[in-house]
Amino acid sequence: MAKEVNLLGLWASPFVLRVQIALELKGVSYEYLEQQLWENKSELLLRSNPVYKRVPVLIHKDQPICESAIILQYMDEVWGACGPAILPSDPYERAIACFWVSYIDDKFGPSLVGLIRGKTDEENAAAAEQAILGLELLEEAYEKSSRGKRFFGGDDVGYLDIVLGSSLRWIEVIEIMRGIKLLDNAKFPLLMAWAERFRAAAVVKKLMPEAGKLMEYAKEVQARMNAAAAN
Repeated sequence: MAKEVNLLGLWASPFVLRVQIALELKGVSYEYLEQQLWENKSELLLRSNPVYKRVPVLIHKDQPICESAIILQYMDEVWGACGPAILPSDPYERAIACFWVSYIDDKFGPSLVGLIRGKTDEENAAAAEQAILGLELLEEAYEKSSRGKRFFGGDDVGYLDIVLGSSLRWIEVIEIMRGIKLLDNAKFPLLMAWAERFRAAAVVKKLMPEAGKLMEYAKEVQARMNAAAAN
């Protein structure tokens, strides 16, 4: 690896997208190394993340850092003088942002996965209910955190914006796959307006995966899951 900073990733992963957006915002030069996760995982990935064996992994000066939320925090410490801050400087606001990031990863994100994996109407309905509940809570969180500004983090894209925003394309794909509407302007006007602003950010437009390609990947994921369940 020639560069000081390397990112092991998968193009379709919203977790990898988080790190890519943050690297671009910070203006950090890096080499992107696409990984295969279904089979034939690379020796570099297995060596860099022996516990979870998954992406993203940021390798900085030959030292691997795993898990997207942790990587973003690390980047804000190491490249604090570069680009906009990712995490809030105020300790309370930082704690609140970290709380909602944990909620997204522990509760909201799994509900989206459930909508991809669901095999019955009951499973899909339960996952959709959980996802909509999550959006209701995040709508309230945005109103409180943004204080009338453009993003969760204020005037600039920040920690919570990156974490939630990186899932927006997957939400669109899931809505089409399941014939449902999760992000609805009537129910979530603040989140809908925020999502438009986030998607319009130059760095996001540059990195956000194309919806049609992501749809094909989602179908492949479903097929692999169904095949695994049948065995």
